Amino acid sequence: MTQAPPPVPRKAPNLIAVASGKGGVGKTFFSISLATALARAGRKILLFDGDLGLANVDVQLGIVPQKDISWVIAGKAQLHQVIVPYGPGGFDVVAGRSGAGGLAALPPTRLQILAGDLADLAKKYDYVILDLGAGVDRLVRIMALPCGARIVVATAEPTSLTDAYAFIKVSLSDDPGADLRIVINQARTSGEGDKTYQTLAKACETFLKRTPTFLGSVRKDKRVLEAIRSQSPIFSKHPTSDVALDVEAVAARLMARSAAAE
Repeated sequence: MTQAPPPVPRKAPNLIAVASGKGGVGKTFFSISLATALARAGRKILLFDGDLGLANVDVQLGIVPQKDISWVIAGKAQLHQVIVPYGPGGFDVVAGRSGAGGLAALPPTRLQILAGDLADLAKKYDYVILDLGAGVDRLVRIMALPCGARIVVATAEPTSLTDAYAFIKVSLSDDPGADLRIVINQARTSGEGDKTYQTLAKACETFLKRTPTFLGSVRKDKRVLEAIRSQSPIFSKHPTSDVALDVEAVAARLMARSAAAE
């Protein structure tokens, strides 16, 4: 028997999910960089770690929050009470809890309540960036439902494109009106990024009859690893690097699209 898709809750237009299908494509680093770029543009930003079982936003930022999402799940705090300001990036963070298998096994109704609470919290921000876990499991699908847009991060690797397509297909099954956008990460050149997007877009057009919007490509940069190791945003040390400029361009397109929709 085919499992029915979860009900689509109320959406928050400024709640942006960042997904990948496949792990290891730089999704969390992109989410952090996008949050930083939007904050640098004067927007009020919340970065929410939506990988409830293998969270690592706090690790990449080098922060140790006293309270995280597990407090909300346990009923010990409300969502707004676990927000942590992140000064170097100029945005707020809701941290996850890495290795907490119980969070990933939450019942659908509890996940739907959490997703709804996040949509409500988004009213206090210009954008909320939701860094989803990898894959297309129940948790990822439910947390993506209230999002006004879903950015799918992929690389030129065939496995990444296959899994990105799988996420897009599942998203359209759950929510036929989903606003899907593509970012190609770790591209050797902008031209390679464009070509990779066209490959993915063609598959979507042929089999799903939808063409996700292209937000741009982010070039591969050795300074990304340096930023991750130093637990700081790429903009802190290398604001004019290729990756920083590319993420700023993606952020500008995201803001322009939001402005056009108003």
